[in-house]
Amino acid sequence: MTKARDMAAKSVSKKNSVLVVGGGGREHALAWAFHKSRRVERICVAPGNAGTAQIAENVPIATGDIEALVKFAHKEKMDLTVVGPEAPLAEGIVDRFAAAKLPIFGPTKTAARIESSKVYAKELALREGIPTAPAEIFDDVEAARRYIDISGAPCVIKADGLAAGKGVTVAMSEEEAYNAIDEMMVREKFGAAGERILIEDYVSGEEASILAVTDGERTALMLPSQDHKRLKDGDGGPNTGGMGAYAPAPVIDAKMLKTIDETIIEPALTGLAKDGIEYRGCLYAGLIVDFEGPKLLEFNCRFGDPEAQAVLPLLQDDLFDICAGAAAGTLPATRLNWQSGAAVSVVAAAKGYPGKYDKGCVIKGLESVADRDDVIVFHAGTATDKGKTVTAGGRVLAVTALGITVSNAIKRAYDAMAQVHFAGMQYRRDIGYKALARSRD
Repeated sequence: MTKARDMAAKSVSKKNSVLVVGGGGREHALAWAFHKSRRVERICVAPGNAGTAQIAENVPIATGDIEALVKFAHKEKMDLTVVGPEAPLAEGIVDRFAAAKLPIFGPTKTAARIESSKVYAKELALREGIPTAPAEIFDDVEAARRYIDISGAPCVIKADGLAAGKGVTVAMSEEEAYNAIDEMMVREKFGAAGERILIEDYVSGEEASILAVTDGERTALMLPSQDHKRLKDGDGGPNTGGMGAYAPAPVIDAKMLKTIDETIIEPALTGLAKDGIEYRGCLYAGLIVDFEGPKLLEFNCRFGDPEAQAVLPLLQDDLFDICAGAAAGTLPATRLNWQSGAAVSVVAAAKGYPGKYDKGCVIKGLESVADRDDVIVFHAGTATDKGKTVTAGGRVLAVTALGITVSNAIKRAYDAMAQVHFAGMQYRRDIGYKALARSRD
């Protein structure tokens, strides 16, 4: 038995400690899942939020302070570190932990390029025959504008680098396309991330997300989910980091899920291997489904946010076993077990989000939904001030509800959301509307 397998076997027979890196809703959902694990006795979250403080130990270390995180994990003898956000992965946190011989779940810096460089991801997809929209790459603003002069709209403008989920513009007119190019390349809205851009053909259809956990050889797909990126009802307004999600997404049935595995997930891992990259962690595939089938929109190198808040509450398997096994190269199963029914997660955001937003607003009503078995409130941008929970970020929290159907879960989520209040709170009233439309077909 290899050393990695020895470590994995030992972790099954003892109680373990887990460090979750991040402070948003996804990280609260991860901590919540580890809190349920029979394998885990201690959970630390760095830096965490007011919600994670209720089930774990918050550690005042920023997600970008990799050396401090390494020192903490070593000193506290963490059995596993799970990285939530993409930025520390792109900065090489996994490489640094591996060098210190500390177990960690997530891809290396080179593997994380599948998210940190949309150009690399697109080139890999085209090379491996993954169904995706054609695209052109530009590092010159005038050349990009001339391309729009010729190709017209609609089209999709993407910043090459990381932009906190906001570096994509679906331009339905040439004016919108020119403005997006100027925002990224002239006004430098996303800094260095927008120095290079992709201009993709527009593909219409219904979006969905697939989270695939892999140990480099074996892969386990999670339930399909659907994010709601736009700020306003009916997919209006600007792009955000995600205003809500639900799972499972009926646009993807079992047959299509198999197709996605065979034509998108596995070819991507094969393509990475050709580049000398072993990918361990979570590979997120953002998809669009049209009359031809599923097509790739983007890859991410971590659990989705807010998709994790909808998917993880339905997981019946032990998340620690899954993540520890993937990190050690010993993923315990390629078919996961799920609770029946559906989960719907509705995000409440601060006034002004996704632009400049308010902070420090007292959040009321959390105690009224705290004891419900069918509702979980996942904190994101929250903090504690003088004993009160206050807003501290753009996306403040997500109310996730479970139900026997999507319709049932939607009602429960909005009934619970109606009891939560803070000044300027905004949220969509139509999360899951596409699933409801399908149920009426």
